[in-house]
Amino acid sequence: MILIRFLIISICILYIIRSLVRYLLPFLFESVVNKAQQQYQQQQRNYNEGPKPDGKIRIDHVPQPKKGSVPDSEGEFIDYEEVK
Repeated sequence: MILIRFLIISICILYIIRSLVRYLLPFLFESVVNKAQQQYQQQQRNYNEGPKPDGKIRIDHVPQPKKGSVPDSEGEFIDYEEVK
């Protein structure tokens, strides 16, 4: 008898939860989607109203020139062949 009562109560609770989820989930998803759309539209407005590029090239960083593997004090190395 206790098992049957437990099963009936469990089935009723699951049915109620299922019904609530069926009606409440679409509202929750709709609100999340609306918020995401509003954020996207706000970002697009900010991007479109931002500063326009004027066609000039700007260099923020100039890399240091690489030094050769041989120091300047060593001089140049010239390949040669021995003549016999």
